[in-house]
Amino acid sequence: MSRFPFLAQRLFNVPVAIHPQKAEVVVCALADRLGVTHLFHGGKAIALDASTLADESPALDVGYDVVGGVAVIPVVGTLVQKLGNLRPYSGMTGYDGIRINFMTALLDADVKAIVLDIDSPGGEVAGCFDLVDLIYANRGKKPIWAILNENAFSAAYALASAADRITVPRTGGTGSVGVICMHTDLSRALDKQGVVVTLIRYGARKAEGSELEPLSDDARARMQADIDQMGSLFCDTVARNRDIKSTLVRSYEGGTFLGAAGVQAGLADAVRAPSDAFAELLSSL
Repeated sequence: MSRFPFLAQRLFNVPVAIHPQKAEVVVCALADRLGVTHLFHGGKAIALDASTLADESPALDVGYDVVGGVAVIPVVGTLVQKLGNLRPYSGMTGYDGIRINFMTALLDADVKAIVLDIDSPGGEVAGCFDLVDLIYANRGKKPIWAILNENAFSAAYALASAADRITVPRTGGTGSVGVICMHTDLSRALDKQGVVVTLIRYGARKAEGSELEPLSDDARARMQADIDQMGSLFCDTVARNRDIKSTLVRSYEGGTFLGAAGVQAGLADAVRAPSDAFAELLSSL
């Protein structure tokens, strides 16, 4: 069974820190696979088949490779709060897996340094900043490098910023420090198919922002307030991690930076090919 319903649940109507172009790609991909006829078939909502998903999941392993005494933790694809895998799977990486891998590497006597091997447009806000704080709090115990191969945008950049050092290739990108929320309104599509959904509420704000009805002005304002708060947290966190002014991070307005421009903006430390950056780390040990 397809995992697109799972991905849709993680990305729609929740705050996400993801590169806008990636968000557009996800929306287009899911729109083709998650039409209203798929969401409501025979009057019943489609549910994920847990046994099928279990069959798809690969066997768990240590979660990272150790090369020359360096633990290489992959951070690739869309980032989600809980994936249930230590390694990336089906185009996603879970904060839960990164956290376990990072803590295990810290305690592994054979590991002398840790590399976050990043190529990600970002993902969920949920779980991101707690993981960022965990990485930041453990600076100094072992060298922690974020080696971009190629991009670290939005939530992925938040993780990278917690490392001691960030390297980016010439064609790689950093930034997109911001938060978005994509609200979907299925009410007109349901009307065309003759499906009427009535929300029975206790509490005026219950089910506020539901995809089954148009977004009200009040709901939009409250959602915007939440996004603003999360965006401020993002900017302040990056400023702390990179030792730059929060006002400077805010001035970037969620923009992205290519290669050396990210270094000039204070979002990376050096322009390096991933192999050169890894060799530099090994030589420093």
